[in-house]
Amino acid sequence: MVSKSCVDLLNLLSVDDFRVMGRIPRVMTTSGVISDFKSHRSPISESEDAIRLAPPERRIVVANHLPLQALQDKQTGKWSFQWDRDCLVFQLKDGLRPDVEVVYVGSLKPDIDLADQEEVSHLLFEKFRCIPTFLPPDMQNKFYHGFCKHYLWPLFHYMLPMSSQGAQFSRLQWQAYVSANKVFADKIMEVINPEEDYVWIHDYHLMVLPTFLRKKFHRIKIGFSLHSPFPSSEIYRTIPVRDKILKALLNCDLIGFYTFDYARHFLSCCSRMLGLDYESKRGYIKLDYHGRTVSVKILPGGIHMSQFQSDLSMESTAKRVKELKEQYEGKIIILGVDDLDIFKGISLKFSAMGKLLEVQPELRGKVVLVQITNPARSSGEDVQEVQNETDLVANEINRKYSKPGYEPIVYIKGPVTMQEKAAYYSIAECIVVNAFRDGMNDVPYKYTVCRQGSRALDKALGIDESSTPRKSMIIVSEFVGCSWSLSGAIRVNPWNIDSVADAMNSAITICDLEKHLRHDKHYKYISSHDVEYWARSFDRDLERACRELYQKTCWGVGFGLGFRVVALGPNFRKLSVDHITSAYRNTNNRLILLDYDGTLLPKASVDKRPSSEVISMLNSLCRDPENVVFIVSGRGKDSLGEWFSPCERLGIAAEHGYFKRWTGDSSWETCGLTMHFEWKKIAEPVMEHYVEATDGSFIEAKESALVWHHQNADPHFGSFQAKELLDHLESVLTNKPVVVKRGQHIVEVKPQGVNKGTVVENLISTMRSRGKSPDFLLCIGDDLSDEDMFETIARSVSKPSLPSTAEVFTCTIGQKPSMAKYYLDGTSKVIKLLQGLTAAPTSQPKHGCFQFSSEDTSST
Repeated sequence: MVSKSCVDLLNLLSVDDFRVMGRIPRVMTTSGVISDFKSHRSPISESEDAIRLAPPERRIVVANHLPLQALQDKQTGKWSFQWDRDCLVFQLKDGLRPDVEVVYVGSLKPDIDLADQEEVSHLLFEKFRCIPTFLPPDMQNKFYHGFCKHYLWPLFHYMLPMSSQGAQFSRLQWQAYVSANKVFADKIMEVINPEEDYVWIHDYHLMVLPTFLRKKFHRIKIGFSLHSPFPSSEIYRTIPVRDKILKALLNCDLIGFYTFDYARHFLSCCSRMLGLDYESKRGYIKLDYHGRTVSVKILPGGIHMSQFQSDLSMESTAKRVKELKEQYEGKIIILGVDDLDIFKGISLKFSAMGKLLEVQPELRGKVVLVQITNPARSSGEDVQEVQNETDLVANEINRKYSKPGYEPIVYIKGPVTMQEKAAYYSIAECIVVNAFRDGMNDVPYKYTVCRQGSRALDKALGIDESSTPRKSMIIVSEFVGCSWSLSGAIRVNPWNIDSVADAMNSAITICDLEKHLRHDKHYKYISSHDVEYWARSFDRDLERACRELYQKTCWGVGFGLGFRVVALGPNFRKLSVDHITSAYRNTNNRLILLDYDGTLLPKASVDKRPSSEVISMLNSLCRDPENVVFIVSGRGKDSLGEWFSPCERLGIAAEHGYFKRWTGDSSWETCGLTMHFEWKKIAEPVMEHYVEATDGSFIEAKESALVWHHQNADPHFGSFQAKELLDHLESVLTNKPVVVKRGQHIVEVKPQGVNKGTVVENLISTMRSRGKSPDFLLCIGDDLSDEDMFETIARSVSKPSLPSTAEVFTCTIGQKPSMAKYYLDGTSKVIKLLQGLTAAPTSQPKHGCFQFSSEDTSST
């Protein structure tokens, strides 16, 4: 067992330093001691040596339990281990490339004495490449049996914690959950090479683990697969630590779900609780999280086809099939295979069987429901209640309909071997999966493969392999993850007992041709979408999702589980007063362009008028004769003109530049384009329709534009309606001289050629025509419309329209992807920066100064 890696020994280095060092050797002679490759070298060629030293690609697969079975010798106390070949995290290895090394991190199911843990750790790492996490008993109990199984697991299956029987949120259990995840993180850090290795985390037990890893290594490559449902936002938002879990998941590069419903619920939570937008681009769903792209993958899991077919070919399986065929000769078998828990709906399945025998008396004595129940994965009163309820219903139906040689419900309480289950799958005419809510559930997959048969099974069943068409029938709850991948199954609402009984009757009475067609359709899908396909697809998408991050500069922000990594372009940095003051002081023709909402005014402000502090700061800037200062806003000219009337020398471009005035005493002028506004008669009724249909939305009517706002609507519904409105307006305004654009919580229709970028072009052109090209340009904005200014300025620098010596500062608000070169954290920082400029002493003008007057406007 590797107890200390070279990464830990060098943990004082920054993440970026590892790239300079190159690949770190993984060879260790003694626990915690790195072997020196330069000493004791054998006389081999340099090329052979390079091949030997090159480490293989590696995937660190992390799950709550290691894919191992453990057995302790009662006499010696020694432990022996073997692979658990039925475990998903073990099977996924076969979907990865042969040259990829897989290291497993997880806990062992049995408790290992403290004295034996070091020996067991070395054994597991050397023989299995497994790294065990040994949690103290009290932490393990609170983490797994407490927070995971009795709080998170029911809630993720849509059961609100309304009772007082241990299901309520416990702060102590949450702390144990976080502490356990930290133990897993520490074990990963012992062996990881953060520049090369990929980490693949599995299931809800380890949802905050990504934050611990991302905090240590900013560019670490992390994938996460959820094997349970993800609840709707109405359920998820009841979790007191909901934001912490959500933000931790967003520290992954790729998050995988089994169904679109589960992914949609996750995305809705991100939108409603964190205000994040997502988009689908070329088939991939992506969220932008502080400059990092988080990808969302939707793909049902599968079964290990080759391993399962191997089990079917075993002589013991064929022998058991033959015995069961004789035992149930003349009977129609309906099969159920479920874990014993509160969500599997076993008692409702039994009730449906009773209903079937009640309404179809001719089936009494012929149809048998065999129910195999796996042992419960946790203990508690809820499990015992389920057991008591299923026993009661089964006994009642058996009492009512049993007769000599016939029992309608055969209840087999596990554990049952895979070979035994395969034998029952092979003789069953129909499988019933009746869960109220379930993540994936591969029972229908295994059943279908068993019904496809094998040479040994066909011989045991007396089937002609070449001429007998294969047939199977599946009844599956519509609340189970696999239901939508089984298009030929009969989907049912498990709560509707009559419907399930009807489905049972249809499944056993439908014609053989129909059974064959359904079976064939399912088998083709299952055989091509097995666990290897699932793992290969996830691994490929994880590699794709991680590529972009290495092209960006990363730094950590936040504390605790609110930590996240901000990833931005390598030249993107914070704008400071010290950085800009020198350029401001040594230039003479300055152009300063400022957005208003979100830049000089916080977006949350109820009073939209500028503060006295902003007015004073703008007047100070305008008093300097070397400055041309403009407010460039999407707001209307009347409100802007009134609010900024105290700033007599301030220029204003309203409605994205459609209206413009140079000073307080000059008149408003339009952008010079010939405008017709007949399109408003078409656009406004459409917007009014969406206002009526979307509570909280409203229309802002400007002289040149119409804006539909939905910031006060339900976030998810408002975003959905905005997409619809955008498409609607684009279709009805196709031949009109307007553009329809979607911004932050708005959809806007405005004339073509009117944007903030055009304002910048006009101002630079006017200053150049006066022989005063700007040698200093500062532009600050916060939203998508301001990106037009940043883009225009970037073009002006490259053309160049500005002097080659010009000092140019484009700045956005917030650390986010932008065409700007700098950022500031908020409006307060903007005001402090501008106040710092007004206090900076300036040099004497070399060629006079440039000022706009009312006479200047006639020529522009």
